[in-house]
Amino acid sequence: MTQGKPPSGKGAWLSQARFFLEEAYSARYRGAIARARRDEDDLFMLLVFAEMMGLPNPAAYYTLELQPLLLERFHQWHLRMGMERSPLDHCRCC
Repeated sequence: MTQGKPPSGKGAWLSQARFFLEEAYSARYRGAIARARRDEDDLFMLLVFAEMMGLPNPAAYYTLELQPLLLERFHQWHLRMGMERSPLDHCRCC
């Protein structure tokens, strides 16, 4: 039994090399990635709290154009979620 020993062999070496290369590549972009994530979180919070306070979503008008493009993806999504029919009354895709 080899319990307690670190894994050895080509697979372990490749795993460590991959980890090192990913870290070396992403190190210089960590600040930019963190800022982008923070900006996305800020936008999400703004939209959630605006809707909670009764303010209309300013993007609703512009996202209406995307409905025909997203209808097929919505159909695939609700089938993956195990729903035979669309869960929305006003969105019939099946």
